[in-house]
Amino acid sequence: MSGIVGYIGHRRAVPIILDGLRRLEYRGYDSAGIAVLDDDRRLEVRRASGKLRNLEEAIRMAPVDGAYGIGHTRWATHGRPTAENAHPHRDCHGNVAVVHNGIVENFLSLKQELLAGGHVFQTDTDTEVIAHLIEEHFDGSLEEAVRQAVRRLSGLFALAIVSRSDPDRIVAVRSGPPVVIGLGAGEYFAASDVPAILSQTRDMFFLDDGEIAVLTTEGVRLTDFDGHPVKHQVTHVLWDPIMAERGGYRDFTLKEIFEQPRAVRDTLAGRVEPDSGEVVLDELGIQPAELREFRQVRMVACGTSWHAALVGKFMIERLARLPVEVDYGSEFRYRDPVLGPEVLTVIISQSGETADTIAALREAKQKGSKIVAVCNTPRSMVTREADGTLFTHAGPEIGVASTKTFTAQLAALALLAMHLGQVRQVLDSAVSRDLAAELLRIPGKLEAVLSSETFYEDLARGLYLARDFLFLGRGIQFPIALEGALKLKELSYIHAEGYPAGEMKHGPNALIDQDVPVVVLAARDDSSDESRALYQKTLSSIQEVKARDGRVIAVAIEGDEEVRRILRDVIAIPPSIDLFLPMVEVVPLQLLAYHIAVRRGCDVDQPRNLAKSVTVE
Repeated sequence: MSGIVGYIGHRRAVPIILDGLRRLEYRGYDSAGIAVLDDDRRLEVRRASGKLRNLEEAIRMAPVDGAYGIGHTRWATHGRPTAENAHPHRDCHGNVAVVHNGIVENFLSLKQELLAGGHVFQTDTDTEVIAHLIEEHFDGSLEEAVRQAVRRLSGLFALAIVSRSDPDRIVAVRSGPPVVIGLGAGEYFAASDVPAILSQTRDMFFLDDGEIAVLTTEGVRLTDFDGHPVKHQVTHVLWDPIMAERGGYRDFTLKEIFEQPRAVRDTLAGRVEPDSGEVVLDELGIQPAELREFRQVRMVACGTSWHAALVGKFMIERLARLPVEVDYGSEFRYRDPVLGPEVLTVIISQSGETADTIAALREAKQKGSKIVAVCNTPRSMVTREADGTLFTHAGPEIGVASTKTFTAQLAALALLAMHLGQVRQVLDSAVSRDLAAELLRIPGKLEAVLSSETFYEDLARGLYLARDFLFLGRGIQFPIALEGALKLKELSYIHAEGYPAGEMKHGPNALIDQDVPVVVLAARDDSSDESRALYQKTLSSIQEVKARDGRVIAVAIEGDEEVRRILRDVIAIPPSIDLFLPMVEVVPLQLLAYHIAVRRGCDVDQPRNLAKSVTVE
């Protein structure tokens, strides 16, 4: 995802900033830019779409120089990936330059307010609003103007700002995305990740949420958003660059579980019109007229992505009224599947390099099917060979067991299902608006689930010695039972199986006793008769397990007294509609698997015998 680098000191800034941006290329980006104040205090900005080499060429053609400045690599959310939309962004008069990671959720209302006040905007981005807002509040002090501006912003953001009207300083801000401050001898650094500056300094610290840092050649001054001074203990980093990316978490897996609200927000950003509910997928690569001609969808994936495909089947069949089949990538081409131009094949892959999935893509393409890739890795093999792409903006996922990429895939598939329904004219505008409103609320609901992490630590104490688990679900919640079982297997090495709750009488009941915990997905959606009926059947399944002395842990909607009357162990989650409940339900299962694994002493980031990307069959 987007990257930030800032430098102020006694050396020339441009080579240092470019080197830092180069070290952040692994995060993925589609444009880059730099802002430098030269020795005459002119604010010079250079931007380019595409690779960093394009920015370097722009600087070669129009050189810039100075002792301090900021740089950025951007992954587009608001506005297309063009040079004009690349960061840094400036205010009307060119006094302020801003680079920004994250999303300003209330940028439309702020933009309307600023337009009414005479501000003129040059881009479609949410970031430009920040520059204009700082200009609006500027009264001689960049720090104070920034402080006033960030109080108006809703969402998650990391910022680095410079101004020719208050020179010789960089102001850095954190409210969500990470910001690391590096300390040198008469020189100071700001970055979004440690690897960007690790070659320049090993002495650094991370800002906490709600903090502002002012960097000058004399040092770093820290305050909170209200202006109260804060202090940080400086750490001398001895990690290699990969180790350094943990950002204060004990391991990557926990970090990535907690990054899910951001991953879903970024995946949705710029693709949903809140007012109309319209889903815009410009990168899909298949025109609406073509989409209307498809008669079937075939989804192909492996592992966790296959579970996402199972959820996607429910979404597409409900919202687009197209029949969907789901295949394992490893099995797909060995059964001579029936495909043709009337079939849309959706390939789902976190890495875009899974050998089985690539082989399935080529098989489908050879048979005349159009291909859409749902992928987290730009320029991977799958995205290069597909007809169109739907990127999940989850950012790099280091932990072998997929977490944030799964929820981002579910968000992307929800967008695809809505888009198909809209272009096929089977999803009306009122339903679209309701779906869009709920989809945009999902990141906040994920944050609510993540706020109760200590609950899962306590729950794990009574479960980590179990040798077997069962996970049960009905309807669209059944794939989440499969995913919960997979996460427990991957992270803790405990045998676990997921089943449709209605299948328990057909064999699995024989496994139940007091030593086998049973996790039941019992979240209810009272908006439809079908959902209410499934909920009642799920309660019956819970009673069946209890009658056989099984210990039941239920995931249920907060305030559900029916479940609490019959169970002691209930994991409460915020309500949602049934199509979007899987995104919320899976997070408790990830946290439970994680804390059980930690208590068992397992290596959660690199489980035995597993690799992040399976690049061989």
